[in-house]
Amino acid sequence: MRLTEFHELVERQFGRVRGQSLLIDHVLTALDGRTAAQAIEDGVDPRDVWRALCADFDVPRDQW
Repeated sequence: MRLTEFHELVERQFGRVRGQSLLIDHVLTALDGRTAAQAIEDGVDPRDVWRALCADFDVPRDQW
């Protein structure tokens, strides 16, 4: 997954403002206590970050 696609999915699922907030504020336990932004910066595949966000916010599996 490309980073641009990741950001499009986040915005589509959570909205622009909430999505941006989630990226920098929400700690993802599945990614060792990092935020999505930190995980991406550390080189974690955006697909894995997207899946962790989806799991934390109960996004239906068919939208992962």
